[in-house]
Amino acid sequence: MTAGHSDPGLLDRMVRGSLGWLDGARGHFRLPPNVTTDADPNLTLKPLGELAELSQLIGVLHPREDIRNTARGLFAFAWNETRDGELFAELIRGEPFATYPVELYGVFAQAGLRHAEVDELVRTTTRLRGWRVAREDHTRTLGVLNAERRIGLRQHADFSAVLALTGLGGLPEPWALDRKAAYGVTHDVFHLTDWGRNRQRLSPELAHYLRLWLPSWLENWLEEQLWDLVGELLAVTACLPKAPHDPAAWQRLADAQAADGSVPEIGAAPASEDPDEVFTACYHSTLVTAFAATLARIATDEAGAGPSGADPALVGGRTPCESESAP
Repeated sequence: MTAGHSDPGLLDRMVRGSLGWLDGARGHFRLPPNVTTDADPNLTLKPLGELAELSQLIGVLHPREDIRNTARGLFAFAWNETRDGELFAELIRGEPFATYPVELYGVFAQAGLRHAEVDELVRTTTRLRGWRVAREDHTRTLGVLNAERRIGLRQHADFSAVLALTGLGGLPEPWALDRKAAYGVTHDVFHLTDWGRNRQRLSPELAHYLRLWLPSWLENWLEEQLWDLVGELLAVTACLPKAPHDPAAWQRLADAQAADGSVPEIGAAPASEDPDEVFTACYHSTLVTAFAATLARIATDEAGAGPSGADPALVGGRTPCESESAP
């Protein structure tokens, strides 16, 4: 990676384009009537939860007001789809040991959107013995612990101890990192830093490891044109202290973005004319692009390279979102 100065205009265009496409795709994020019964959560709740997670962050942290407003509109749409939180009460009553309703609710609770019955239910279910069972996916456990923190619950396990068991915590041999493991490492960073809000939680040892090996990983998946993972790795890079910036990598991701703002998960834009197939092939990578470019934009402003009109509240060690986070 050849570090260089970022282009705030390019980053802003990428975020604006991505959000514009996502805004136009609202219909594909809408939840079906059977969402609490036999619908597949990976095709219904997961996309909506990802939209909520990343649009909330962009709506608070991005320095441009027009971009924040678009992101806030998407976040409000996502909350509306949950029927102001009633959906989570139904999901928890149906699956008291399931973690995903709590993980999704934590996104909204952090932003101050609460539902009294859900708060009561999660206080009960997270104390159950079945909730405290060991999970094989330690990265997922970090996400659950982060959700408990956001809601204000007592964490059911020690975060640092679980982190030590993850791919990132074990400092894996970098040459052996396959695609699945790479996604695990990026999400370890996201859960540790609360999706870039608290980047100081990244220890010097982990930051050094990532700074050393991210360039090689990025080059590998740039060659494969796996834009989804490229975006996640660029987001991780923006979480590092004095975040390095690779203009060439950002330009290649920008070149992969279509004129309508969408970013394919891999390769060229999908050739299908089926809107559902296009959505599935693009929604996550488009969200990730907006997220990564927002973090890179914040890092640019903190380094003093941003435009003079940047929001001063975003410059420095504390971000506005920290005051909204659950203890």
